[in-house]
Amino acid sequence: MTSGIDLFTMALHILKPWHIVSVNLDGALKRLDVSVDFDRGSEFEYIDEETNTRGRYKAYDTVQKNWRHLNFFEFECHISARVPRVKLPDGGIRVVQTPWEGLSSGFTLMFEAFLMELLKCMTVHQTAKLTSTYDNKLWNMIDIYTRTARVDADYSEVDKIGVDETSVRKNHNYITTFVDLGQRRTLYATKGKDQSTIKAFVDDLKKHQGNAEQIRQVACDMSASFVKGVEDNLPQAEITFDKFHIVKVITEAVDKVRREEAKSNPILKSSRFVLLKNQKNLTEKQRQKLFEIRISKVNLKTLRSYDLKESFQQIFYAGSSEIFKALLNKWYFVASHSRIIPMIEAARTIKRHIKGIGAWFDSKISNGILEGFNSLFQAAKAKARGYKLDYTAISIVYLLTAKLDYSKINPFCR
Repeated sequence: MTSGIDLFTMALHILKPWHIVSVNLDGALKRLDVSVDFDRGSEFEYIDEETNTRGRYKAYDTVQKNWRHLNFFEFECHISARVPRVKLPDGGIRVVQTPWEGLSSGFTLMFEAFLMELLKCMTVHQTAKLTSTYDNKLWNMIDIYTRTARVDADYSEVDKIGVDETSVRKNHNYITTFVDLGQRRTLYATKGKDQSTIKAFVDDLKKHQGNAEQIRQVACDMSASFVKGVEDNLPQAEITFDKFHIVKVITEAVDKVRREEAKSNPILKSSRFVLLKNQKNLTEKQRQKLFEIRISKVNLKTLRSYDLKESFQQIFYAGSSEIFKALLNKWYFVASHSRIIPMIEAARTIKRHIKGIGAWFDSKISNGILEGFNSLFQAAKAKARGYKLDYTAISIVYLLTAKLDYSKINPFCR
């Protein structure tokens, strides 16, 4: 029959030369304490990649260390052990790492794997509260895991990317994210949203076996900073302006016209979302409102602007690249002669960027993946009630969307 000590030895993955000395369960405190020691005269492997130090050594002396482990039923489990310090050939004294020791201070590998899974669907504060630990310790753990896992990330096959910024806090605090459109993963995130972010991405790309000249397609919005950054740092890349951001320019123009006309035309009251949404996505009530506006027999600039928006979106269903580009030019002519100032300004924006818009028909790439990732991040940010520091926001982006392989650094991560 398996003894209690043997049971905990197997459950906690305690291997020779380590062994469990005692197990103490405190019912009042709901706490389980497991004391571990090592066999007298044992040798321990010490590895330091930075100094290229590797060898097996006997204990020079010991230090007492403690780790939080997975709960045992409803009991909070803690492991304590005398951990050997070894004396190296250069005279240095170093602490040996135990087999169960996590990457962050005071946690076991199994507990960290459990925490990483929780953090993918819960906020840091909620996870800390549920597991009776501290926010700062969890932030430190996320940072260590994401930084360590990214070291071995391979970007050698990346050839098309999406670039977009997302808000971190109020007062124009942004981070820019770079996504591999082929593998649907975040490659890099950095603070700011200017052209220097492209340079920073290229530098990071090289560290992960990537090649700037291999990037052939880039999807981004019409930001002059992004365009300049791509031109300067990704010489072989063709820019495709993201359809979402192109349509957004026109939609914002429609809303400007609506706001101005609504001051003198009560028929436009409560019509904002009717005119901003795509016609196919309207509810029955919104369709009825649009019908009322159309039959009002009022010569509304808003309605003409709305029809220009709808006709622009139909261009993306063109049967060939030649037809697509011809329809773009035709739409520009109509919109620029509409005598509606916001629509004329939108048309001019489209004309300035028509090459990148025209590239869409051949590349068919968009930032839809980034918009989805940004939604995940914004939802996490809302649950956390915001992030005070840029590095914490970036760590969350990597955790949720980078598809990092944590199993290489923690075998209990799946």
